[in-house]
Order: sequence, then structure tokens, then C-alpha cells
Amino acid sequence: MEQGKREKVKGKRERGQGAVLALAGILCSLFVIAGSAQAQPARPDPRSNEEIVIKQPPSPPEGFVPAGKLLAREQLPAAPLVIAAYAVAWVVVFGYLWSIWQRVGRVERELADVSRRLGAGGRR
Repeated sequence: MEQGKREKVKGKRERGQGAVLALAGILCSLFVIAGSAQAQPARPDPRSNEEIVIKQPPSPPEGFVPAGKLLAREQLPAAPLVIAAYAVAWVVVFGYLWSIWQRVGRVERELADVSRRLGAGGRR
């Protein structure tokens, strides 16, 4: 009977770890796909007759230029990457806390079972 319980608990633990790993893999895949989609420039359709116009970059400004007056292309789009990094960090933190909560609950159940057995004179 005790061996069956242990196998049951072990099976639940493995399923829980597998679920957390699967979730982490899915999240990583989504972030890689989203990042690569953002990094790819739009390409013109090769079948169209449109000409590709290459613009020369403007000459650099002379002297000090405040950051508010910079061109939009000179600023890095870091906000999506920062949000993604924080999202991943919070998912990892909450996943870890959830696993601790599950393990503490399992230990409390086992302690209650042991104290019940000791109270009954050690009989099973």
C-alpha cells in the first residue's frame, strides 16, 4: 500500500515538473518567434514592378542635439524587450512559488499521516 502511494506522489511530481517545463518551452518559443519577426525588415514582393528607392542618411548634426530632437529611427525599441524579460522573470518566479506551495502541502499531508499513525499506536 505504501509503495503505491509513493509511486502516485512521484507520478504527480513528474507531471508537475513536466508541465512547468512545457510551459517554459512554449514561452521561450513564443519570444524567439516574436523577436525574429520584429528583427526582420519588410521585403518588397519580387514579382511587383515597383522600384526600390534607397535614401541616403541625413548628414550628422553639428554640435549638441537634445535627445528629444533625435530622429525616431535612432532610438532603440527596447520597451517590448524589457516587457518580455520581466514577463519571463515573473512567470519563473510564480512557477517556483507554485512548486514550493505544492511541495509544502505534500509534506504537511505526510506529517499529518505520520502523526495519525503515531496516535493510533503505530498501526497501519
